[in-house]
Amino acid sequence: MPVVDDSKRKAARETIDILHEISTLLNTHLDRQSLSYCVSLIENGVNPEALAVRSRWALRYIPLLTSKQKVIKDLRAQNERYEGEQKGIGAQ
Repeated sequence: MPVVDDSKRKAARETIDILHEISTLLNTHLDRQSLSYCVSLIENGVNPEALAVRSRWALRYIPLLTSKQKVIKDLRAQNERYEGEQKGIGAQ
């Protein structure tokens, strides 16, 4: 089992390293930890578009929050509001 865990950790680290290189090229000013949070949130069902819209807010307050579930819940609520706004715009 440790071999599998090591290979998964290595693959995850390589993925974050690649994402960080892309992030640096795009001047996003996201560090590896912030990118890791974003990947985790997306893997847990947060809409990537909503995350991008709220990334400044999320990245500012994530270190202050103690529970990842709280962050996910808040971002899902924001996503629902965002999608509701988009539907309202499309209906006009």
